[in-house]
This record gives sequence, C-alpha cells and structure tokens, in this order.
Amino acid sequence: MFIVVALEAALNFTVPLYIQIVQGRTPFDTALAMMPFNLTVFVTATLVVRFYKRYSPRTIGVFSFTLTTVALVWLAYVVTNNWETVPTIAGLIVFGIGQGALVTLVFNVLVTAAPKELAGDVGSIRGTTQNLASAVGTALAGALLVAILSFSVGQAVVGNVDLPESLIAQVNLDNINFVGNDQLRELLDNTDATDEQIDTAVAVNEDARLGTLKLGLLILAAISATAIIPATRLPNYRPHEIPDPLADKELRVKR
Repeated sequence: MFIVVALEAALNFTVPLYIQIVQGRTPFDTALAMMPFNLTVFVTATLVVRFYKRYSPRTIGVFSFTLTTVALVWLAYVVTNNWETVPTIAGLIVFGIGQGALVTLVFNVLVTAAPKELAGDVGSIRGTTQNLASAVGTALAGALLVAILSFSVGQAVVGNVDLPESLIAQVNLDNINFVGNDQLRELLDNTDATDEQIDTAVAVNEDARLGTLKLGLLILAAISATAIIPATRLPNYRPHEIPDPLADKELRVKR
C-alpha cells in the first residue's frame, strides 16, 4: 500500500509541475490534463471488486503492478512538451487502471487477513500508511527531479561552446530549479548574454527539463516493477475459497 500511494503521489506531483511551471499553463489546464487519470482511478477502484470471484488477489496485484510499470515506461517514451497528446493520455489511463485496482485490492486483503477485533487498528494503520506514503512520494519526487535537472543542466552548459564561462559564472548553477522559458529569459536579461545565447540557454533548459521528466518516470517505473515481487506474496485464493477459522477450530476439537 505504501508503494501504491507513493507512486500516485509522485505522479500527481510530477504532472502538475510540468504543466504549470514548464509549460506555463493555468491550474485549470492542469486539472483537465489530470482528469483522465483521476477518473480512471475512481472508476477502477469501484469496479475491480467484480473480478474478485474470478481472480485471486495475487493475480490482480501482479497484473496491476505490471500495468503501472508498463504505463510509466510508455509515458517516459511518448511524453513531449505537449502533454495533451493521445499517447500520453492513454498512458495516464492505463496507470490509473492499475492504481485503482491496487488501492481497493490491498485494503480488502488487509481487512480479510485481520481478525474482526483488530479492524479498528487495521483502519488506523492504513490511514497512517497512506498519509506517510503520500508525503514521502511527493517529497522524493521533488528532490529527485530537481537533482536530475541540476545534473543535466550542469552537464549541458559545461559542454556547450555557445555559452561562455563568463556567462555561466553569472548564473547560479547550484540553485537550479524548474522554471518556464519566460522566467529564464527574464533572468538572463540581467546578464550580458546576447539574444543568441539566451535562445541557446532556453533550448538547453527545455531539453534538460524533458530529459528529467523522462528519467524520473523511468525511475518510478523501476519502483513499480520492484513492487511486483512483494505482490507475489499476496493470497492466492478467491473469496469463496477463504478458509473458515471456526470450521478449522471445530475440526481440531473433533480430532
């Protein structure tokens, strides 16, 4: 559950960051871009229970983590500076299907596995886990993306002959962050950069931001793929196959 919620929080941080800061769009545009993902999570979380009689939690869990992994790899491959492309939206929908199924599945497994007298404790621990995972996922996504961006910009600037060291010295490369093209141009206007150098710096920043997003999505995909391993330890029975504790107790007494 921690991995499920952390992945969702990381994606919910990454996409608005990219749309609002990188593309310079409004929060309303961000809401529209995230609508397919959020609706898919909601609908899938509601409907996945229909598959419980046919498939075991282990099967659903492994399949769902596989879906989220494939979706993140796909997003890393197809994402461009235009987030609203059909392939990108399709990737968000597939990721939402996996996420929605996992959220409901893991909670149901927890409730089923715990004795009734511990139901309150299970609910409390689940809530704590979700809150912690959401905070950690958001924090790690932010730190990871900024670190990758700083490294990418540093490497690109140092190796670019069109950006002299005298200009680089006027920019604080130790404090790289996600900024839009207009913000970057305003920053460089306060230096002695020429128009050509400003255009080059903007192009370098665009490439670094897009590369950072792709690498960040691939890292999330690796985490999702790793989660398949513990998912194989989920119960391998369907609801009507769950052993009856009372029946087992009576059988032991008879013996």
